Amino acid sequence: MSKLYYAYDPMCSWCYAFRPVFETLIAGLPNQLEIILLLGGLAADNDEPMQDEMCTYVLANWRRIEEQVPETKFNYDFWKDCKPRRSTYPACRAVVAARKQGEEYDLEMIWAIQQAYYLQARNPSDVSTLCELAVEIGLDKDKFTEDIQSNETDKALKLEIKQTRQLGLNRFPGLLLDVENQQLRIETDYLNIDTMLEKINRYF
Repeated sequence: MSKLYYAYDPMCSWCYAFRPVFETLIAGLPNQLEIILLLGGLAADNDEPMQDEMCTYVLANWRRIEEQVPETKFNYDFWKDCKPRRSTYPACRAVVAARKQGEEYDLEMIWAIQQAYYLQARNPSDVSTLCELAVEIGLDKDKFTEDIQSNETDKALKLEIKQTRQLGLNRFPGLLLDVENQQLRIETDYLNIDTMLEKINRYF
């Protein structure tokens, strides 16, 4: 079966901006095209506060996104209410742990993390926040708490990150079409799905 790989990180601000377009895109794709979501792992585990230079960089990205993708909004209270860390692996492991309770929880957990981070000024670098989100989307809290901290989940995440890198998907969000033994990078468009659909549909 032909595949469309989507590489992302649940704490990637550009992935958050791309989400509405991605949802519309996948709804319009051919049925014979398998959609595979791959975690990218932007930032490894880190308990240290985010450095000022990185805070400035992330804030600049938020403002640039609001300018370029006007429908995307951010809650800047995050920067005064939370202690930012450059650490997205916990959020990535939360997605892996959520999947273990049902594939349908994959996208639900991603969206819960994005809402918490970008709209509710909650910190998804904290496992405690991620456990709260698990309950909010209907997961079994005890199982999720065990799974998110397990070696098995960590290994699964690192294998997925390795696959993402092997496919050459090093920038997020990233789209790669695999059809008829060919791999074709699909340029992401945050405002219009037509160019992406046209490029994909010419193979079907």
